[in-house]
Amino acid sequence: MKNTSVAMPMIKRQKSLLCSPLLGAILVSMAFFIASALIVIDHKQFPNLRAILVQRSPELRKPEALQVTPINICENQCSRDGSEALPKGIVSKTSDLEMRPLWGPRKKRKNVKSPMSLLAMAVGMKQKENVNEMIKKFPSDDFVIMLFHYDGIVDEWKDLEWSSRVIHISAISQTKWWFAKRFLHPDVVSEYAYIFLWDEDLGVQNFDAGRYVSIIKNEGLHISQPALDPEKSEVHHEMTSRESGSTVHRRIERMSRSRKQCYRNSTDPPCTGWVEMMAPVFSKEAWRCVWYMIQNDLIHAWGLDMQLGYCAQGNRTQYIGIVDSEYVVHYGIPTLGDSSQNKTNSDSSKESSSKESVPLESNHTDIRAEVRKQSFNELETFKRRWRKAVQEDECWVDPYNQH
Repeated sequence: MKNTSVAMPMIKRQKSLLCSPLLGAILVSMAFFIASALIVIDHKQFPNLRAILVQRSPELRKPEALQVTPINICENQCSRDGSEALPKGIVSKTSDLEMRPLWGPRKKRKNVKSPMSLLAMAVGMKQKENVNEMIKKFPSDDFVIMLFHYDGIVDEWKDLEWSSRVIHISAISQTKWWFAKRFLHPDVVSEYAYIFLWDEDLGVQNFDAGRYVSIIKNEGLHISQPALDPEKSEVHHEMTSRESGSTVHRRIERMSRSRKQCYRNSTDPPCTGWVEMMAPVFSKEAWRCVWYMIQNDLIHAWGLDMQLGYCAQGNRTQYIGIVDSEYVVHYGIPTLGDSSQNKTNSDSSKESSSKESVPLESNHTDIRAEVRKQSFNELETFKRRWRKAVQEDECWVDPYNQH
C-alpha cells in the first residue's frame, strides 16, 4: 500500500543524490576516518596484526600494501553538464529578462527590497486596446513584461508608451504554452518571485497587481488566479467564480459546472486545489515544476490544470487558491485559428461566448472546430502519458492516492 499522507513525494534520484555536497563531504570524511582507524589498529592496538595479515595474504608483502591512498577530492566533484571544462566560480547558472543599456549605468529600481515578477501574454493586434489596459495595471518597477505575438505583428505596437521596455517575441499561430515552454525556462525566470501567464482577453478594471502579489504572498499561495466576475465573464468552472466579501477561497462546496458535486471534505480538483488556465499565477518554485510538466509537443496544455496540484510545493488544498478581492472579467474571445476575424474587447461577453460561430476559411475548413479537436486529442495524449509515467516510475509516490 502506498503512502496516503498529503505531502510531496520523496523522489529517489540517483544522480542528484550522488551530486549532493553534503553526501560528498560525508563520504570523504568516512574514507579518512576508516583509513585512520586502520592505522591506529595496526600500530597501537594490534602490533602483530600486519604480520598475521601478511602471512594469510602474500600480496600484502609489497611495500605499497596497506598504505592509505590519498583521495583526490577534485575528481569527485559534480559539475553541471557542459561546464566541466570551466572553473567553478565562472559558471553562471541562471539568467533574467532585464534589458541592459549598451553603455552607461543600468537604471535603478525604486523598490529594490521587493523582488520583481513577470507578466507574459500571448497577444494579437485585434486585442491591442485591451492589452494596453492590462499592462497599465502592472507597474514597470515591479514587473517585467513579455509579449508573445501569435499573429507576427510587432511594429504596430510601437506607438504605446511602454512598448520599448517590454520584450517582444513573434511566432505565427503559436499558443502561450508553446512560447512558455521555449522562452520561460526556470533558469531564465528564477529571478522573478511570481510568473503571471495570462490570456489577452481579460478585463482588469477591478484588479491591482501590487495588491494581488501582496495577498498571495501573505496567504502562501504558490499557484493562484484572480477570481472571475460571474456577471460579466464566461465562467467554465464554478471554482473560479468570485465569492463576494471574500479575500481568497480554496474550495467550493456545491455542484461544479463540470457536474461534479463538491463537499467540504473534497480533496480533488476542480473542487479544490485547482485553477483555470486563462490567468494562472505561479511562484518561481511552482513554475520550475510546472515547466517540466508542460509537454513540448502538446501546445494547448489541456489536462495540465488537473495535475497542477503536484507542483503546489505541498498540500494542494492549502497552496492553491482563487483571489476574490482582486478579480477580472474573462471575455472568452476566440483568438488562435481566427486571428483575422477576432472580435475586440468592446463586444459584450454574451456575444463573445458564441465561440463556434466563426467564419470559415475559403476551403470551408472550420478553423475553430479544428483547434478544439486538436485540444481534445492532446488532452487524451497527456492523460495516457501521465498514466504511463506513473506506472513506470517505481520511485515516485503519489501523495494524493487514496487507495
